[in-house]
Amino acid sequence: MSTTQSERLRGLLEPLVSAADLDLEEIEVSRAGKRRMLRIIVDSDEGATLDACAELSRVISQKLDETDAMGEGEYVLEVSSPGADRPLTEHRHYVRATGRLVKLQLHESGELVARILTVDDEGLDLEVPGVKGRKPTSRRVTFAEIAKARVELEFNRKDKKEEEA
Repeated sequence: MSTTQSERLRGLLEPLVSAADLDLEEIEVSRAGKRRMLRIIVDSDEGATLDACAELSRVISQKLDETDAMGEGEYVLEVSSPGADRPLTEHRHYVRATGRLVKLQLHESGELVARILTVDDEGLDLEVPGVKGRKPTSRRVTFAEIAKARVELEFNRKDKKEEEA
């Protein structure tokens, strides 16, 4: 997608997404056979529900029909929340991942898997799981040290709500 089209779509769609109390995370235009595919990824602190994505899809579809932002020709519109394994790139992504296990690729010291305890403007306070029965340790990592970050899926960890019940 050209930068101009991307900027134009972002300018057109961001107010609609914000009005739905969501954050516009990504816009992607690609080919799907003869048609184009417009994929819009949205999220919020509480997550983007299926109903919120469906309603936003209707609003965006109507707005795109009123404009020529997608040009001539058919396209498929998909509005969804980010996948569980999406990269953490913005400060708000780290805040939303508080309490979750993350895999960090650090610029200088390799890879680290740890749980995010707190997030501030400079970086993360982490709990590094203990190995072979050892207790977890605390570690501080600044955003400048992080090359890549991604949430690790945990299938056996109880949700906070389950633990409180």
